[in-house]
Amino acid sequence: MDTLNILYLVGALLIFASIMASTLSARLGIPLLLFFLAVGMLAGEQGILGIEFSEYGFANFIGQAALACILLDGGLRTSFQSFRVGLKPAVVLATWGVFCTVLVLGIFITWFLEVDWRIGLLMAAIVGSTDAAAVFSLLRNGGVKLNDRVQATLELESGANDPLAILLVTGLIALNVDPAGQTAFSFLILLLQQLGFGLTIGLLAGFLLSKLLPKVHLAEGMYAILILSAGLSVFAATNLIGGSGFLAVYLAGVIIGNNKVRSTEHVLRVMDSFAWLSQAVLFVVLGLLVTPSNVINVWYYSVAIAAFMILVARPIAVYTSVKPFKFKDREIGFISWVGLRGAVPITLAILPVMASVDGAFMLFDIAFGVVVLSLVLQGTTIPIMANLFKVRIPANDEPKEEHEVWVSDKASITLYEFEVKAGAFATGRHPRGISSRISPDEINVFALVRRQQLILVDDNTQLKFGDNVWYAMRGNHASKIAQIFNDTSLNRKAIDDFYGDWLLSPSVKLGDLPFFTGVMQSESLVSKLKSKTDDPSKNMWQQTVAEYVTSSLETAPVSGDTVAVNDEWSLVIKEVDNKGKLRTIGLKCQKY
Repeated sequence: MDTLNILYLVGALLIFASIMASTLSARLGIPLLLFFLAVGMLAGEQGILGIEFSEYGFANFIGQAALACILLDGGLRTSFQSFRVGLKPAVVLATWGVFCTVLVLGIFITWFLEVDWRIGLLMAAIVGSTDAAAVFSLLRNGGVKLNDRVQATLELESGANDPLAILLVTGLIALNVDPAGQTAFSFLILLLQQLGFGLTIGLLAGFLLSKLLPKVHLAEGMYAILILSAGLSVFAATNLIGGSGFLAVYLAGVIIGNNKVRSTEHVLRVMDSFAWLSQAVLFVVLGLLVTPSNVINVWYYSVAIAAFMILVARPIAVYTSVKPFKFKDREIGFISWVGLRGAVPITLAILPVMASVDGAFMLFDIAFGVVVLSLVLQGTTIPIMANLFKVRIPANDEPKEEHEVWVSDKASITLYEFEVKAGAFATGRHPRGISSRISPDEINVFALVRRQQLILVDDNTQLKFGDNVWYAMRGNHASKIAQIFNDTSLNRKAIDDFYGDWLLSPSVKLGDLPFFTGVMQSESLVSKLKSKTDDPSKNMWQQTVAEYVTSSLETAPVSGDTVAVNDEWSLVIKEVDNKGKLRTIGLKCQKY
């Protein structure tokens, strides 16, 4: 009994310590996942507690379950809207991109380590895919708003590329253990089986669960447990019949999350806790499993492989995958850089150890080093690289917090929280009269909080810096209200510098804008730009702003896309609705 209690105590303290240490993450700019790894390593055999842990099978069990939970949570939060701009490139990245990375990196590893090509490709396959836990954690909680095309592509890729990576690792392990028994045909059949069963069961299970949930009436806390248990059942069942459980559970989460009903809305916050707990447990266990001195002994291998992967293999894979979809070079550069590695490579590195592949322990140590380097180099530089590659979008149109309150099984009210920033337009205004452009019937003050105290709103109430106001709204007005609360002089300058000083209606014709009166008189410029439209009789000046931008982009438009009119002027998309229709476009003068 004492032994059992000691295990409970140590396990709980490790999770507690890792979460407390994570409070330094935002302050120091270090990825949260590194703190979990560090706590595990400090508690390990060469750390402070000296816990000897070498149960690779148990670590694999924890890793599989944790990744399934993380992918389920990621799927629940993936909107169908992201499919509009990111699905096709993400699918290519998750298939050809992984294969290309493994091939290019495998050739380098085989030469650099002077090992058999089967071992070189196996090492490359272990670190060949991006990690959903790392991508979801760092992109969604990193405080950086990215171009929707880039963010959607990275998130969908990380959720969909695990099946091929696992298949490659499994196939290459078999090729190392029993070379004579493996053929290209059997590998292809296995690939089709994994993807086919994963897609079919994931979509079918997600559809059935989304129809079942509205008919089930449970205590609020039970819905998350129901969905989690269903997701793990889908994961395990798909694996049992030879499909990709990771792909199935992710797709099931996507289908459930996009069919919003009362039951699923209760789930997200609880599932967020489950996902964070899964990440904490997984990385602490992986930290316990590793022997730091062994990782240090092969540090130069890890550095060389990580450098080649980040600077050569990943860029080649990304460029060949997304360039056909008309991605800009700066977007390709950022996607190449943010090829984050995390728990998946370390978990995959356990498989060769369990299969007794020659040199498996060295592969595990190198993979661990590559993951740490990836999290440090790529994870900590996301804001810097987002600015460098110009994929970051200035944002002042998001509420501080929002909660959906379901008043029946099919009807809900959304509560939005806004904080008055220093110098914002909301300062000194009455919370009920915050905007004359919104009907009073569509917005109601729910609560005003000042210095942690609830304030009664009367006719003389004026908003002050630091106030938090909760509104209940009907209609899509949250972004307009957020701008009133967040629009400080600093934010306003950054937004004007990015989108331009003038906002245009998408339906206005270019030729009707006074800015281009002199430009239109240049016949040479008109004839030169006539080719930009499919209809030669309709030159650019007869097109609406939306028509000109859409025809020039040749890809699904997202906020932040820029189209040049000439050397002096450019059009910058500011708002796009859920169906991809342009709502607001900025006009920017390049001379200033």
